[in-house]
Amino acid sequence: MTGSLKVKVWRGKEQGSFASYEVPRRDSQTVLDVVTYIQRHLDNTLSYRFSCRVGMCGSCAMTVNGVARWTCRTHVSKVAGDGELEIAPLSNLPVIKDLATDMREFFDKWARAKGQFKGTKTRHDAFAKVDPASKERLAANAGIECIGCGVCYASCDVVTWRPAFLGPAALNRAWTLANDVRDDQQAERLRAVAGDAGCHACHTQGSCTERCPKQIAPTAGISGLKVLAARAAIRGKL
Repeated sequence: MTGSLKVKVWRGKEQGSFASYEVPRRDSQTVLDVVTYIQRHLDNTLSYRFSCRVGMCGSCAMTVNGVARWTCRTHVSKVAGDGELEIAPLSNLPVIKDLATDMREFFDKWARAKGQFKGTKTRHDAFAKVDPASKERLAANAGIECIGCGVCYASCDVVTWRPAFLGPAALNRAWTLANDVRDDQQAERLRAVAGDAGCHACHTQGSCTERCPKQIAPTAGISGLKVLAARAAIRGKL
């Protein structure tokens, strides 16, 4: 493939601006390839984050032509048919510099949603037996492949409107653990996700589900949490 791409990249912090670059077009070129070319050949001061390059770590997510995406698996041919790209940091997160965002609040919300597994068994006990075909295990499996990329969080309008909202990733994690029969903090977790910043704040717009690169449906998990919280409230357990 010949020709070039016209690329606008966000530079600076929250009050930065776009800088323009011209990048050679290549076969099977990803958006991350474009960013890497700019940093290595055109401007070595460009800051961005990546690691595995194969869709496993989630660290390379950016906003590409207005849509949050993982850049290592997003091919330029799919998003820049006109030969133009606009690359910016993820929305709803503080900008450290250029394309790198501060992910602390994103992961702190996982902790506030009780996203850590807490069991009762020790290494001296026999292994817990979980039926892989059970309703609970299947529900957990549907959301367990989250890689923490932040695409759903950046795509969530509720997070934009209500910064305290836990967000789809944290609530998806809470849903997987709510269906783990080995976990021992179910009541505490439901209390954590049933408040004003929790599952009931979700407007069910579905942007998180539409854009998740791992085909997870946080919207479905959040709906499940709403049902669990309602049942617990009726039974006086919240």
